[in-house]
Amino acid sequence: MEILPTTPSVKNPPEQFVGDVWVDPIATPQNDDQRATAVTVRLAPGARTAWHSHARGQFLRVTAGVARFGGRDGTLIEVLAGQTLYTPPDEEHFHAAANGYFMEHIAILESADDPSTTTTWLEHVSVEDLDRDPTVV
Repeated sequence: MEILPTTPSVKNPPEQFVGDVWVDPIATPQNDDQRATAVTVRLAPGARTAWHSHARGQFLRVTAGVARFGGRDGTLIEVLAGQTLYTPPDEEHFHAAANGYFMEHIAILESADDPSTTTTWLEHVSVEDLDRDPTVV
């Protein structure tokens, strides 16, 4: 057993995010047999990811605030602290903090066989996509 070194918070790049978004690693693979990564992501009000997908899907556990997760089919789901959202493999989606609320979630995903294809980043999410009427789960 070992306590892993603490990694400083990193601000995510503007090519993949709009607004202020920070990430803190929780767990990363420690050997070649492991694929799981877990991070805490903090988003300022209205901040959001670009559209993207994950080769093996993703679990998102909202730990604080009000989250919005959108899909290409026009779905916008509002998720509250304590709830977990699952996105299947290759489903294009985005994560956002609702306007007026900070949001924090834990993201858990597995690397693809080729780690460079784990996440496919696409275009930025429009304000219209973020401001649709959400479904509250």
